[in-house]
Amino acid sequence: MGNAAPSAPAAAPAPAPAKSGGPQLGKSGKKICCSCPTTKVVRDECVVTKGQEHCSAEIEAHKVCLRQEGFRVD
Repeated sequence: MGNAAPSAPAAAPAPAPAKSGGPQLGKSGKKICCSCPTTKVVRDECVVTKGQEHCSAEIEAHKVCLRQEGFRVD
């Protein structure tokens, strides 16, 4: 029987740091996917029923709302 000390379990590698430091939150504390639900529904319904090319006003209204929440939207 040897004098070998029990080996310590291998340490798990450290998780890679998040590129953005976590999800971006708007002024209301919500993620972008959950912000501006009213304009999002109107935009989505328009795109589904009429097609994206006919919904520029609805798309822009949603972008305005998201910008007001503090998100950068092109």
